[in-house]
Amino acid sequence: MNLLIFLIIGALAGWLAGLVMKGRGFGILVNMVVGVLGAFFGGWLLPKLGVSFGGDIGVFITAFIGAVLLLAIIGLIKRA
Repeated sequence: MNLLIFLIIGALAGWLAGLVMKGRGFGILVNMVVGVLGAFFGGWLLPKLGVSFGGDIGVFITAFIGAVLLLAIIGLIKRA
């Protein structure tokens, strides 16, 4: 997959995750970065759990799940 497309999908997933995780977002730019990192995190974690999605939509779903998880983890660390 083209790196630029991967970054765009990750940024959109991070933005959407920020909307879903109300109160746990860190602004649109940081959420986009979290989305890109979440894409890597989700791509690493989900196959270990036996879950995989195919195609561009699958990459978006994986990035979204990873971004939501990262926002939740960061939110817990930030509260402590």
